[in-house]
Amino acid sequence: MTMVTEFRTSALPAAERFDFWYGMVNDAIVPNRLRSDHTPDFRARLRLMDLGAVQVSALRYPPLETYRPAKLIRRSDPESYQLMLNLRGGHRIRQGGHDTTGSAGEMLLYDTSRPWHGWAEADAGTAGSAVSAVSAVSAVSAVSAVSAVSAVSAVSAVSGIMVQVPRALLPLPQDGVRSLIATRLPGGQGVGGLLAGFLKQLVDHAGSYTPADAARLATIMVDLLAAVCAHHLEAERLLPLETQHHTLFLRTRAFIEHHLADPELTPAAVAAAHNVSTRQLYRLFQAKGLTVAGWIRRRRLENCHRDLADPRHRHRPVQAVASRWGLTDKAHFSRLFRAAYGMPPGDYRRVAQNAGREGTERQPDGAHDQPRC
Repeated sequence: MTMVTEFRTSALPAAERFDFWYGMVNDAIVPNRLRSDHTPDFRARLRLMDLGAVQVSALRYPPLETYRPAKLIRRSDPESYQLMLNLRGGHRIRQGGHDTTGSAGEMLLYDTSRPWHGWAEADAGTAGSAVSAVSAVSAVSAVSAVSAVSAVSAVSAVSGIMVQVPRALLPLPQDGVRSLIATRLPGGQGVGGLLAGFLKQLVDHAGSYTPADAARLATIMVDLLAAVCAHHLEAERLLPLETQHHTLFLRTRAFIEHHLADPELTPAAVAAAHNVSTRQLYRLFQAKGLTVAGWIRRRRLENCHRDLADPRHRHRPVQAVASRWGLTDKAHFSRLFRAAYGMPPGDYRRVAQNAGREGTERQPDGAHDQPRC
């Protein structure tokens, strides 16, 4: 069974597209009722990643409206939470007494076991107009599109990423999580930004994962969603210790990635930025079989390795490439690079770029995709 499945309506006659989409999202995610003013030429696309108990969907579609009445819930209910990350346009959801509209960069959480009424509109300011709406949350179909595709003929598309997670997997009191249903959750910074960034990367590189990766990716997904909910409930202490540690590990790695260019990036700086001791930080990385300094060095070298082989950087001096990633000592950088990839950085650049001009993808002798750190 493949881990990624794609559906697109553009392969069908225009008259069949909306009905196909309607049936597909009901079968693939969760049953809803859909309505749209754009049924004559409904151009939409769904990319579905099956991570076992967790599903991640990236969609793009015209404005539409969605309902999930009690009758459908009684007939079929996965007993899940659905999280919609808005990428383009707006999603409005009415559920549990809340009526909320989320715009690009924001997330909305909803519950498949409770009736909802939702809209998706290309203009976030009008989400909820009779026609638009994909229930932003209607996950099913609304879960907008990310990476998705063909623009809706003469109609601006709505897009986003939707996650469906069984409620039983979220390690938080359901009464607490219920208070977050149909409320806006920021996705631009903090732990919300970490979750949003993970979702975007997951979808952008969907084809590079293997079925064996599914369980690990699902665990990360659940941990991050739990951390976002706990943050907004001011109840991070309620999370299992393992989840707290894993979330902190992901946050520190994201911080390192963002500050690689800073020569002053050290384990002490990383620890201070996260209000933990260096001893705690060391233990966090040791649990993953890593060291903090080793990870910083590895990521810097990997970026240098990539840039030195990139023709777009061929006029940039080798040391300028190294300094760009925080390695300002020329002799030190050369030693590190040679130890990791088997040859000096200047030699690697010549061999790699010559190979590129010859139209090959071979690595130079002794070079490796990952540095030996």
